[in-house]
Amino acid sequence: MRGAGGTEGGVGRFFLGLVMFLGGGYLFLESIRVTSGFHWGRALFQVGGVGLTGGMILIPFVLGVGMLFYNARNPLGWVVAGGALVALSFGVIANVQMHLRDMSAFTLISILVLTVGGLGLLLGSLRARPAGGRAGRQLP
Repeated sequence: MRGAGGTEGGVGRFFLGLVMFLGGGYLFLESIRVTSGFHWGRALFQVGGVGLTGGMILIPFVLGVGMLFYNARNPLGWVVAGGALVALSFGVIANVQMHLRDMSAFTLISILVLTVGGLGLLLGSLRARPAGGRAGRQLP
């Protein structure tokens, strides 16, 4: 039976590395705080030196929805409503801010050791080893 990556053995190292890497990645992503700078009076876009706010983008959206309720086959209504919805979504996502939360040095080092050490074990388990056992030991 072949091990991880088609090599001899390494299955235990592979799963230990995978668990460490996933645990470190989870803790890292869990420590990121996402906030939004999206406010109704704040410009989402700058078009020709004019700031477009969320309310200004909602006006064409409402007009497009009204056109669709009047005639659902009107392609202009679909373009206006869809374009305004895409612009609003893009503006909100573009104003998202991410910050690493306050943590102790021990927590940060633990996250880094789990992530990088797990990746090292994971990739090392996929590397081919000599048939005799340990890498680096030459067989006579």
